[in-house]
Amino acid sequence: MGQGSLRTLIRYFLLSNPLSLSLLRGLLLVMLISLSSGTAAFAKDMTSRLGIGYSNQLYNNVPSVKTQYYPSREIGLSAALGIDSGDTNSKFGLLVQIRRIVFEEPNMNFYMGGGGGLISQKVSTTNESGYELMATFGAEFFFSGLENLGLTFEAGFGVVSISSEVRFRTIAHHPLNAGMIFYF
Repeated sequence: MGQGSLRTLIRYFLLSNPLSLSLLRGLLLVMLISLSSGTAAFAKDMTSRLGIGYSNQLYNNVPSVKTQYYPSREIGLSAALGIDSGDTNSKFGLLVQIRRIVFEEPNMNFYMGGGGGLISQKVSTTNESGYELMATFGAEFFFSGLENLGLTFEAGFGVVSISSEVRFRTIAHHPLNAGMIFYF
């Protein structure tokens, strides 16, 4: 499927299905509101903290190495890279996310955010590639005594466009999927 036919498919799907267009607009609105709202100032301050760990958040289920960085108290940036090479079965994923802390507790930060990435998978002789977009809310929590280890869980909605289809999906990641990050 070429790029022109993929664009035609996406346009047809979005324009012929008002519910999907409304869902996308709603997700964008929720993300914009969450990124502009205020937050309390008594929780774990992650400003200028860099972390590294793992996640398994991509649509094609490839385990990823993840980095997380907080340039400010309220904004977090992350990137995850997953590679599984093989002759007949291989997977690749690159996911970039932004989150905004909207509510803080002493050992937990609640956030909303979004992300996007590139995905590719090869099964036998069929190679499919595309992209993934997501809008999520979740929390990162820290145990007392292990203040540098963050565990994450999150939920939300996503859109996946891979060579053969466009899918809308719900997202529910527990700490073993959403990731575990050690902060320096």
